[in-house]
Amino acid sequence: MKFTKMHGAGNDYIYVDCFAQAVPGAPAELARQMSHRRFGVGADGLILIRPSQVADARMQMFNADGSESEMCGNGIRCVAKYVYDHGICQRESLRIETGAGVLALELEVADERVTRVRVDMGPPILAAPRIPTTLVGEPVVDQELIVAGRTLRVTCVSMGNPHCVIFVDEATDDWVLGLGPQIECDPHFPARVNVEFVEVQSPTVVRQRTWERGSGETWACGTGASAVCVAGVLSGRTERRIRNHLRGGDLDLEWNAHDNHVYMTGPAVEVFSGQWPETMK
Repeated sequence: MKFTKMHGAGNDYIYVDCFAQAVPGAPAELARQMSHRRFGVGADGLILIRPSQVADARMQMFNADGSESEMCGNGIRCVAKYVYDHGICQRESLRIETGAGVLALELEVADERVTRVRVDMGPPILAAPRIPTTLVGEPVVDQELIVAGRTLRVTCVSMGNPHCVIFVDEATDDWVLGLGPQIECDPHFPARVNVEFVEVQSPTVVRQRTWERGSGETWACGTGASAVCVAGVLSGRTERRIRNHLRGGDLDLEWNAHDNHVYMTGPAVEVFSGQWPETMK
């Protein structure tokens, strides 16, 4: 099976072109095997680029633990780059089907290759049952959450997948690696949750670290960065346009006041391609 390794701001996935070859069997198990950073290719997960009846392509994603996820902001930028660079659809405006709906993307192209992509992430979901969370509030802003004996103030947003945003003075390993996995599986989040730990450096600049549901700490999270943009506005900490510094690079976000959509712009990079042996499936 042919595959391509790509990343958006360090959030790396293995991509399989299902226009050119059959959809692999048992993709959840395949994701676990290929994502392993010692015994596989090494990635935050597996993304299948599939034909779509309603868009230019369909993105189906699996986390490193094999669980299927609705959407990935960094992943969808790489899907758009692959679709354009590999000749599946060479338009600078694309529509990609995801588990969270069909999203519109605008491509920045130089020397016939995509360098950056602007994604219309759609409107944030703020109703607690739809995030989903059992925490009180619509929106859930700076609500109290007690985890491992520590009292936290959290803001919850869905960008097609659930996020719990926590503003901290410093996003240390104690927060991310210590509390991240416990918050992910806290019973207040029936579908588990992605957790963002955020330092506000100014009203227009933040720094984010993410504990991602099903993958652990990732170097970037596009839906998480979008949720952070929304949470910053809702809690009065940031403006509607921000630059988000993540471990793997920067993303530019805007929560547009006119259409209520969040727009995310960032890089997409192809690293290498390879062949996954049939005997390892």
